[in-house]
Amino acid sequence: MVIIYSDKGAGWSPISHMVKLAARLLEAELIILDHKSSSIRDKLGALILKRQRNLEGEKLLLICSSPSDLELLFQVKNFRYRFEYIVAWVIDSFWVEHIPKAVRFSGYFDHIFITSREDIDKWRKITCTPISWLPWASDVLGLGGVKQSRKWDLVRVGRQPSEWDNDELTNSKCKERGIYFSGRPQFTDVTRNQEDMMSVYQQAKFILAFSNLSHTSNYTHPKRAYLTGRWVDSLACGCIVAGISPVEESVLELLWDGATLELGSVRINDGVKVLESALSEWTHVKAEYNYQKSLKKLDWRWRFMEITNMLEISPKSLLDEIDLLNLELN
Repeated sequence: MVIIYSDKGAGWSPISHMVKLAARLLEAELIILDHKSSSIRDKLGALILKRQRNLEGEKLLLICSSPSDLELLFQVKNFRYRFEYIVAWVIDSFWVEHIPKAVRFSGYFDHIFITSREDIDKWRKITCTPISWLPWASDVLGLGGVKQSRKWDLVRVGRQPSEWDNDELTNSKCKERGIYFSGRPQFTDVTRNQEDMMSVYQQAKFILAFSNLSHTSNYTHPKRAYLTGRWVDSLACGCIVAGISPVEESVLELLWDGATLELGSVRINDGVKVLESALSEWTHVKAEYNYQKSLKKLDWRWRFMEITNMLEISPKSLLDEIDLLNLELN
């Protein structure tokens, strides 16, 4: 089996970590490619040259940060004749309008997994390919867990609404109510970014995160709300996510009562009042509960099992760690 991925840097460390984990557990060869625009020759070839399935060939999983990464397939040598199955997994799949035209009509993919269940019908119509939902998750078994002590009441990670974006102001507002706050973590070793982030989550009771629709930016979708790595990774470490949650049905299906603390608005004065009240009721039992629920619902290994079922393979490495997951849950 072969896995293809294009690394997008530190901001994509949760997915880059997942890709390496997938390569190990699926016992696959991992090939990292640089994303470059497809040439006119590639695009014409996609429309003219048909794929010839190799019934004795390898299986390919293409993991895409966004729909445009589907064109990475064109960089794989002899891809039209080499593989028995070609499957893609698109993370930011809500950017439906970014599905490459060269892919829409090619018929090269046997199946495409997407993280945004609400877009399944659109993807099916555009690509004429079987589509199914395979959502975000976390390395709960490997990097998650619950420590006995929590250094911080609230940690800020990533994009925030304007009133929460200044760490000095947020710290001042939190101090007024006896809330121990930590600003944006700073890391220098990109190769350890995911491990370091998970270590930070394990030291926090609450992680600050707001749906992209409650505070838009030039790189978030203007109409579709979605989860990101900080939500699932912080839950994997027993945190509660404080902010405003996405309300998409598929997102709510992944979460559970106690996973989030709804602040009700993006105003900092309102938010710290809600947090002060919630902290008075916080116990270590809540952290343990979120960790256990994450093991059951949010571990990447469950997602990998769906891929292996599709490809009809049974890698021992993955099956062994599924056994470990089940032991943790019993």
